[in-house]
Amino acid sequence: MIFKVNYQETKLRNPKREDTQALYLEAGSAVEARELVEQNTPYNIELVQKIDGKYLEYEQNSPDFKLVEFN
Repeated sequence: MIFKVNYQETKLRNPKREDTQALYLEAGSAVEARELVEQNTPYNIELVQKIDGKYLEYEQNSPDFKLVEFN
């Protein structure tokens, strides 16, 4: 499954909508996706959302779409 993770780059500042970024990753569940990001980045996670169907097609057409892989 593909997940979209909305995040802020740091946990030290209050979140601002304008600074929200997204990454995409493959994981077995939303919980697993959150754990992967928490273990491998300093990001403040706002939302983990499963994407599929037409929404996934739409996101894949974005120039920013790239699956992130953590070791």
